[in-house]
Amino acid sequence: MNITDFRKNTKSLMKLAYPILIAQLVQTLMGFADTVMAGRVSATDMAAVAVASSIWLPLILTIYGLVMALAAIVSQLAGAKKFHYVARATYQTAWIALTLGILLIALYYVITPLVIEQIPLEAHLKQLMFDYLGYIVWGGPGFCLYLVLRNYSEGLSHTKPTMIISIIGLLINIPANYIFIYGEFGMPALGGAGCGIATAIVYWVMFISMFIYCYVSKKLKHASLFERFYWPNWQEIKEILAIGFPIAMSLLFEVSLFAAVAIILVPFGAEVVASHQIAINFSGLVFMVPLSLAIAVTIQVGFAVGKNELAKAKEICHYSLILSLIIAVGTALLTITLRYPIAEIYTLDKKVIELAASLMFLASLFQFSDAIQVISAGALRGYKDTKSILYITFFSYWIIGLTLGLILGLTNWIIDPIGPYGFWIGIIFGLTTAAVLLAWRLTIIQKRLEVAY
Repeated sequence: MNITDFRKNTKSLMKLAYPILIAQLVQTLMGFADTVMAGRVSATDMAAVAVASSIWLPLILTIYGLVMALAAIVSQLAGAKKFHYVARATYQTAWIALTLGILLIALYYVITPLVIEQIPLEAHLKQLMFDYLGYIVWGGPGFCLYLVLRNYSEGLSHTKPTMIISIIGLLINIPANYIFIYGEFGMPALGGAGCGIATAIVYWVMFISMFIYCYVSKKLKHASLFERFYWPNWQEIKEILAIGFPIAMSLLFEVSLFAAVAIILVPFGAEVVASHQIAINFSGLVFMVPLSLAIAVTIQVGFAVGKNELAKAKEICHYSLILSLIIAVGTALLTITLRYPIAEIYTLDKKVIELAASLMFLASLFQFSDAIQVISAGALRGYKDTKSILYITFFSYWIIGLTLGLILGLTNWIIDPIGPYGFWIGIIFGLTTAAVLLAWRLTIIQKRLEVAY
C-alpha cells in the first residue's frame, strides 16, 4: 500500500463523506427528538410515534434508494463533462419522486379505511398512530423532491448543502414539535400525532432550502437546472428506474431483515426484544460511518468512470476499502469496550443490559463484513451496476442470514436453540456472504471494463 496515495484518497473521500455523515446523524436526532418529546406527554404517545415511524421509514427509504441512482448518473455525466445532460436526468428523477410522493398520500387515504378496524391496538394508540401518518404523508412530496436535489448536488461533489440543510431541519423540528404536540400559539394539542405535522413542515422547508441553494449557487451553474424545463420522458425514466429500483430493493431487504427478526423474537419476551432493539439501534448509528463513506465512493467512482479513468476508479475502491476496515477496527473496539455503558443509556433493567451487551459484542464482529459490503455496493453504484446488488443482498440477507438465524435460534438441527444469539450469528453470516459476493462482483466489473477499453 502506498501511504501517500492512501492519505490523498482518504482526504478526498472524507471531504465528501463527513457532511453526509453529519446529515445522517442529524436525521437520526430528529427521530430521537420526536420520540422523547412525544414521550413527555405519555407512553401511549411515544408508542404511537414509534409504531407509525416503523411504517413510514421503510416507505421513504425505498424512495430514497430509487433516487440514489441520480448521484451515480450525475457523477458519471460530470466526469465525462456532459453537463448539459445533468438537468435532464435530474428532471426525470424528479418526475419519479413527485409521483411517488403523491402516491404516498393516495395510499394512506385508500388503505387506512380498509385496515384501521383490523389492527389489534388500543383505540387511543391506534388513533394517534394513524393521525401521525395522516399528517406526515403531506410532507412526502416535499421530502422526495428534496432527495432529488440532494443527489443532484452530491453527484456534482457538493455535499455540504446536505449537512447545512439537515441542521436547519433539526432547528425547525424541535420548536414545531413543541407547538403541535402541546398546542402552543393557538394550535391544537395533538400529542404524539403533532410530530407528524412538524416533520411534514421540516420536509418542505428542506426542499425549499435546497431549491434556493441550487438556484443561487455559483458552484452548480455549469450544470444548471433552470435554463430549460423537461417534461417526462418515459424512456429516460425507465433507464433511471433500472438503476434505482435494485438499490431501493436492496435497502428494503436489509431494513426488513432486522424488522423480521424483531417480530420473530416477540415470543421470547419483552426483555429479549428490547435487548435486540438496543443492539440494532446502536449498530445503526455506527453503520452511518461506512454508509456515508460509501456514498462518497459512489460519487468519486462515478466521476472517474465518466472520465474514463478506470485505473483511478479502481484505486478509489482499493483505498476506500482499506479506510473502511480501519474505521471498523475503531468502531468494533469502541462497541466491545463500551457495550455495557451504552446499554445502560437505553435502560435500567439489568437483564436487558446484560443481553444487549452480549448482542453488541456480536454486532462488533459484523462491522468488518459491513464495512466491505457497503463500500463494495457503493462502488458498484458508481459503476452503475446495481442489479447485482439486488440479487446478492436478497440471497445473503434472506436466504443465508435469516435461514441460518431460524435454524440456530429456533431448532435443534445443528445445536440446541440459542434464541436471539442464533439470529445475530445468522446476520453475521449473511453480511459476510454479502461482503464476499459484492467484493467479487466489483472485481468482475473492473476487469470487464478494462478488457472493453
